[in-house]
Amino acid sequence: MKIATVGSSWITEKFLSGALGTGKIELEAVYSRSEEKGRAFAQKYGTEKIYTSLEEMANDGAIDGVYIASPNRLHFEQSMHFLTHGKNVICEKPATTTESEMREVIKTAKNRNLIYTEAIMPMYVPAFSTLKSAVDEIGKIRTCNIVYCQLSSKYPALLRGENPNIFNPEMHTGALADIGVYNVFVAAGLFGEPNKITSKCTFLDTGADGQGTAILTYGDMSVNLIFSKVGQSYSPSEIIGDEGTISIGSVSLLTGIDLTQNGERKNLVPENISRDEIMGAEASAFADAVNGCADAIGKIDRVNETALIVRRICDEIRRQNSFPF
Repeated sequence: MKIATVGSSWITEKFLSGALGTGKIELEAVYSRSEEKGRAFAQKYGTEKIYTSLEEMANDGAIDGVYIASPNRLHFEQSMHFLTHGKNVICEKPATTTESEMREVIKTAKNRNLIYTEAIMPMYVPAFSTLKSAVDEIGKIRTCNIVYCQLSSKYPALLRGENPNIFNPEMHTGALADIGVYNVFVAAGLFGEPNKITSKCTFLDTGADGQGTAILTYGDMSVNLIFSKVGQSYSPSEIIGDEGTISIGSVSLLTGIDLTQNGERKNLVPENISRDEIMGAEASAFADAVNGCADAIGKIDRVNETALIVRRICDEIRRQNSFPF
């Protein structure tokens, strides 16, 4: 299938590297507000078709699908724009800010027989099925700690008094949107909808959340989420059962997964899986679904169902902490 891209940051380059590597996707066009930047980006991937108008790109009949990696606050608007012009869409996380937005894009895609999904890495890699199977092997689970704290490369700029996009609430960014969404997706993907949510976030001078915690209660099981853009953690996430413990090195990539039972530790998923391979998994599912593969369509439907749970959890976290968006 032929795709176009919206956004030319490092994440778009990583997605394209994985997508083109599947052999299922070709880059047809690039959108950029700057023709000069768009041309420089397009040349890296051997295409000469550059758009500075989203309307013109949406009307290009050669484009089958669009990968959106623009600022977060534009994701919903741009997804709807391309869907209503008959384009399949894969949108970088967080695909929408709210549950109501997510419902609308999913409904719009379904009504037009199009594919829409969120580019959320852990939901598409084979490691997720491996992790779910391991959860069934560790007995009764009462405690789960999901940790993702990554000190932002933009933090020094913040300390200098600047307001980089990642810490600008007008862009619908911050720790929950950029980092915590992975924690929430893994929790919702494994355990579904919680009975209760309790959260506390800390805000920066810009008004964005710098770090936060949330406790998701599932009966007598507590899933503790810790996420931060202003500090670095080196601790693994853990799912603790009475018959074993699972540790997860990377929540966003689902790599470095070990199972410990009866004092013996077994590696289930290695650490050294390339990001190209991981991002290729979501691109491959997207392409297969567009081409009518029933298994891929089913997987995307399950991811979208989980995305609605994720949005409800994030909506409640924002409500409890009086987020500015």
